Amino acid sequence: MLPETSKPASDSFHVMAKAIGPICNLDCKYCFYLEKEQFYLENEKWKMSDERLEVFVRDYIAAQPGPEVTFAFQGGEPTLLGVDYFRKVVAFQKKYAQGKTIANAFRTNGTLLDDAWGAFFAENNFLVGLSIDGPEDLHNANRVDKKGRDSYKEVMRGLNILRKHEVEFNTLTCVNSVTVQHPVRIYKFLKSIGSKYIQFIPIVEREVDTAAAKLGLDFAAPPDLETPPADGEAPRMSAHAVPAQAYGDFLCKIFDNWVRRDVGKIYVQLFDVALSKWLGVKGGLCYFSETCGRALAMEHDGDL
Repeated sequence: MLPETSKPASDSFHVMAKAIGPICNLDCKYCFYLEKEQFYLENEKWKMSDERLEVFVRDYIAAQPGPEVTFAFQGGEPTLLGVDYFRKVVAFQKKYAQGKTIANAFRTNGTLLDDAWGAFFAENNFLVGLSIDGPEDLHNANRVDKKGRDSYKEVMRGLNILRKHEVEFNTLTCVNSVTVQHPVRIYKFLKSIGSKYIQFIPIVEREVDTAAAKLGLDFAAPPDLETPPADGEAPRMSAHAVPAQAYGDFLCKIFDNWVRRDVGKIYVQLFDVALSKWLGVKGGLCYFSETCGRALAMEHDGDL
């Protein structure tokens, strides 16, 4: 028997579901999330159970006070769960919708997409966020698989699946110490592959504390693995982190290109959210909002 249904919240909120936790078929050099496997027991199955999935879908819908509910699925790499798993997601959503409009967003590295995925996304109106860092050389500089092999060609094959089935997609591009040097080239590339909704995500991470990392292997619940700075000392950043000034220059160069040619044609998340705040529109990204904290992430085991 399922537990009692949640009551509606006083205001809307967002939960990003990581139904497979940190498990991924890629091994991106800058990824902070793969090490989170250490937080779980060795016999972990790395999959949100059907019962927990049903409770999540039911309660997330019930807790939203408005008429629309947007689900977001991320990983790791959620396609590792298989398309039938997400058919169950849709079935649960229909079961508990209670007249509300349901929308789904799905973030993927694209390497495992096939016609079954494309047909499913199209049939159920999923918005797919495709992770791609730019042209082949820039993408492959950091986004590699477990054997260190390039992933660009597989990502582009996945993109062609989305195009074939006319699936709505946007692109998510990580800006790191390599890609930050090529702003206009990356922007033009993203336009060339048909992306009209572009997100830039800066890689900002400290060096790993090797002593803490070793402790993390010995305990089920490890401490923070990042190196805390001493009092008054700037944190030691990883080699992949994008420097602040360089990231600002990156955005300015893209803005100069975008504002002359693409306003109203290409949506660049940071630019449009900044514009909406200038016009007095509430909401948007967390760090543009008056109050941050209505966006949450849920692990495969139910941790929030």
